[in-house]
Amino acid sequence: MKFGISFFPNVGPTEKSGEEYWGEALSLVDLCDPLGYSHVRTVEHYFHPYGGYSPNPMLFLSAAAQRTRKARVVTGAVLPAFNSPLKLAGEAGMLDAISGGRLDLGIARAFLPHEFERFGVSLDESRARYDEGVDQIRRLLSEDDVSSDGAFHRFENVTSLPRPVQQPVPIWIAATSAPETFAYAGRMGFHCMANPIGGAALKELLGIYHDAWQEAGHPGRGQTMLAFMMYCAPTTEQAIEEAGPEVKAYFETLCDAASGWTDGASTKDYPGYDKMIESLRQEDVHKQRAKSAGFIGSPKECVEMIGDYSSQIGGFDHASLQVNTKMMGADKAGASMRLFAEQVMPKFAEG
Repeated sequence: MKFGISFFPNVGPTEKSGEEYWGEALSLVDLCDPLGYSHVRTVEHYFHPYGGYSPNPMLFLSAAAQRTRKARVVTGAVLPAFNSPLKLAGEAGMLDAISGGRLDLGIARAFLPHEFERFGVSLDESRARYDEGVDQIRRLLSEDDVSSDGAFHRFENVTSLPRPVQQPVPIWIAATSAPETFAYAGRMGFHCMANPIGGAALKELLGIYHDAWQEAGHPGRGQTMLAFMMYCAPTTEQAIEEAGPEVKAYFETLCDAASGWTDGASTKDYPGYDKMIESLRQEDVHKQRAKSAGFIGSPKECVEMIGDYSSQIGGFDHASLQVNTKMMGADKAGASMRLFAEQVMPKFAEG
């Protein structure tokens, strides 16, 4: 199992400036290579403290690529619903070049009603825009003279520049709860990003992914990456005291950003999202720990939680760790990263 770090900005200007947030994030990126973290990841979101400081993940990842030599840079994920595939493919090729071939391109559907409303995109077009965008981006990164007569984006004889260092660029599909998304990722030979929100129910969904991968005749069984909050401290009490309020505040900001689902937003493409958001309102550090869905505790507890969650779902390949939840400063987040790297990661080393 490999462990990387993830940045999901969850603050607004009254709490922390963009300059301060990203400055702290880059100082934590500096720890990746020395401590053995395998990747750096960030998101694409807009207009709200929940993710809004990261409207273009490739900007931050370009900076992160200059602070590392080994860690891969991961978009977690870009959103075709709000972008031209021509632009995304060009930016991806540029980031792969800047990083020396270390890009993992995660792609997601988007799920926040307020973003669709502000971009003037219908929620009912989400799936169609996503499917078309993924196919166009994949082709632009791997083929020359690409033509596509899509419903949303049309172009003829385009060779995207710069050409990526990697052929192919690894593509990751972000999946939450829709079985068809997990099946699609496996069928297409893409890797799968998921979230432990569903608890043990994720075992069935990842099974769908691996089955679809094998049925399509791809070698191996595909790769999976799960996102977790992580705060490792010398004692349980310290971990809960220092990270507990941050975890609760994170879920409050998430539910505020997604409140459109409980305020009447509706579409067949997102079944059950209103109920999912209502359930997330109840999340806190104790529930995350009880489900082994948040690695918050002493080193011994973190080892136990990782092992427990892996057993629940039949194993996974990469853990993407959110290390600076909400307002946590770089000093505490860095100390947590060091302790986790020294006393937890060796327990899961390959070989």
